[in-house]
Amino acid sequence: MKKILLTGGGTAGHVTPNIALLPHLKEAGYEISYVGSYTGMEKDLIEAQNIPYYGISSGKLRRYFDPKNFSDPFKVVKGLGQAIRLIHKLKPNVVFSKGGFVSVPVVLAAKFCHVPAIIHESDLTPGLANKIAIPCATKVCCNFPETMKYLPPEKAVLTGSPIRRELLSGDAAAARKLCGFDEGRPVLFVIGGSSGSVIINNAVREALPTLLSKFQVIHMCGKGNLEPTLAPTKGYHQIEYIGRELRDIFSMSDIVVSRAGANSICELLALHKPNLLIPLSAAASRGDQILNAASFEKQGFSMVLMEENLTTASLIAAVDQLYADRDKYVQAMKDSRQMDSIDMIVNLIKDVSK
Repeated sequence: MKKILLTGGGTAGHVTPNIALLPHLKEAGYEISYVGSYTGMEKDLIEAQNIPYYGISSGKLRRYFDPKNFSDPFKVVKGLGQAIRLIHKLKPNVVFSKGGFVSVPVVLAAKFCHVPAIIHESDLTPGLANKIAIPCATKVCCNFPETMKYLPPEKAVLTGSPIRRELLSGDAAAARKLCGFDEGRPVLFVIGGSSGSVIINNAVREALPTLLSKFQVIHMCGKGNLEPTLAPTKGYHQIEYIGRELRDIFSMSDIVVSRAGANSICELLALHKPNLLIPLSAAASRGDQILNAASFEKQGFSMVLMEENLTTASLIAAVDQLYADRDKYVQAMKDSRQMDSIDMIVNLIKDVSK
C-alpha cells in the first residue's frame, strides 16, 4: 500500500480541499497521514475524519514588521526538523500540500528527503507560504487560468479546487428545521469566512429589518461573534461555525453573501449558487480575495461589493439586485467549464508517487 502525507492549515480553506480528497485517496489505496500545527483548526477537522494527525512547530511568515518576525523563523526551523523526522518515520511515497504556513517545513522536508511533493494554490496569485515552497515542489496545481503565468511552466497544472462531493447532496428540509425557517420564503445565507468578519456581521445586523421583510437569513458569523439580543428574531438564525450541516444549508439557500476565499467561491460555483462577494480589503490582506472576486465577476459567476463600499444601504441594494438577477448567474455557472478537480489531482498524485 502506498502512503501519502497531507499538510495544510491555518484556515478552513487550507484544510477542506484535503478533506475532499480523503475518500478518493482511500479508494486509490493510499494510507493517509496528516501534518498540521499543534493547535490549529486543522487538528480538530482532520481528527474528526479518523486520520492520524501529527502536530509540528510552525511560525507565520509576515510581509510587515512584527516583533514575532524575530522568533518565528526559529519555529519554522524547528518544524523542519520535526517534519524530516516524521517523513523518515512514516516513509510516504508522496506529499500533498494545501498551503498555509505550517505546510512550508513539510514541503521543504520532502525535498530534503527526496519525496515528491505536490502543492495546490487556490488563489489567483501564490501566497507567501507557497512562494517559498514552490522551488521544492514536483508539481503545482492551481485554481484559476490566470495563475499559470505566475508558476514555473514545467510544474504548473490547472486542476481547479477539490470540492467535497457531499455538498452536492444537501437536505433543504433538514436545514429549514434547524433554522426554524418557513418553506415559502427565500433564504439568504451570509458567510463571513471561517473566523467571521466584524464588518460584514455589523452590516448584516444593521440591515436585518429590511432584509427580513424579503428574506429569511442564516448568518455564519464566526466563533465568539454571536449577538445574543438577536437570538429570538424570527426568520434570522445565527451560527458560529457550520460543519456537517453546510450541505443542507447550501441546499436551502437561494442566494449567498460571502467573502472571496478561493475554496468558498469554488464551492459556490459547483453548487450554482448566485452570490455577492465582499472580498477582504487590500489593507487587511495581500489582496488575493480582490483578485479572486474580480475573476469570478468577469466570468459572470458573481456580483462584487468592495469592503470599502460596504454600508447598510449598499448591502441591501446589492442583495436585492442579486436576487432579481439570480437566474442569470445560475446559467453562467452552469455554462462554465468546471473541471473534475478531484480525479485530476488524484491521478497526478499517482503519477508522481515514488
